[in-house]
Amino acid sequence: MSQPDQPQLYLITPPEFDLSRFPAQLDAVLKAVDVACLRLSLATREEDRITRAADVVREVAHAHDVAMVIDTHVVLAQRLGLDGVHLSDGARSVRAARKELGTDAIVGAYCGQSRHDGMTAGESGADYVAFGPAGMTVLGDGAQAEFDLFDWWSQMIEVPVVAEGGLTPEIVAELAPVTDFFGIGEEIWRDDDPLGALKTLLAPLG
Repeated sequence: MSQPDQPQLYLITPPEFDLSRFPAQLDAVLKAVDVACLRLSLATREEDRITRAADVVREVAHAHDVAMVIDTHVVLAQRLGLDGVHLSDGARSVRAARKELGTDAIVGAYCGQSRHDGMTAGESGADYVAFGPAGMTVLGDGAQAEFDLFDWWSQMIEVPVVAEGGLTPEIVAELAPVTDFFGIGEEIWRDDDPLGALKTLLAPLG
């Protein structure tokens, strides 16, 4: 599979954010850089809070013609007029989500460090597969998605791949030749200047 010149950007929202501040931060980032997709990834399970956040964030994303997906919630993806869903349980829910949302929706699957899960997700109809964490994070068991996984995938599999989790400029430089997207979230949103943090993170791409 021929790789694009540069990986595209896939932004991930913080797990919680201030509805009065975050939309302006997001708007500033989307004005400055090309983003392929935005994922609403909230820690809360409260449907009302998710709905309010989705309404605000969708308005910003769609104003910039950026597709927006939501973590896990297939029903809410439909109800809120989003572009699709990001599934966090590997390949298990891909077929059901595809059947529910139809052929035009985006269905992505996070597959940790598992080639097998990734291949199964792709065969089940996923539009992309995400592997991670690509770097060290405070979450999880310390396992990382290594360069060899992305290298193998980029050579053998047609389904686009996302590298996410614990990204640093060094990891961006290493993985740029072998990934289609960088999934970027907390790396920039925990900074007072998200756009500046993003530019620093992506500096190796030139």
